[in-house]
Amino acid sequence: MKKLGLLVRLEAKAGQEKNVEDFITGALPLALEEAGTVTWYAFRIDASTFGIYDTFSNEEGREAHLSGKIAKALMENAPDLLATPPSIEKLDILAAK
Repeated sequence: MKKLGLLVRLEAKAGQEKNVEDFITGALPLALEEAGTVTWYAFRIDASTFGIYDTFSNEEGREAHLSGKIAKALMENAPDLLATPPSIEKLDILAAK
């Protein structure tokens, strides 16, 4: 059951839009390795705004993701790719299909 989530918003620096897209889509294999990550989505909101939405069945899975390879790579690359620091919001999922 998906009980918990993360919503991450990423604002690309001018000229880095393709690199941000490549970075987040390239993270899929790492997300697939995470046993505690139930679902993982990378998306684009507009020309320079991207996001990641993931779900977890428990807090342990969410915390493992937050301290995992994707989060580490994101924080290492953020100064070069992003106009602002990533916005990372913890969510409680109230209903899902």
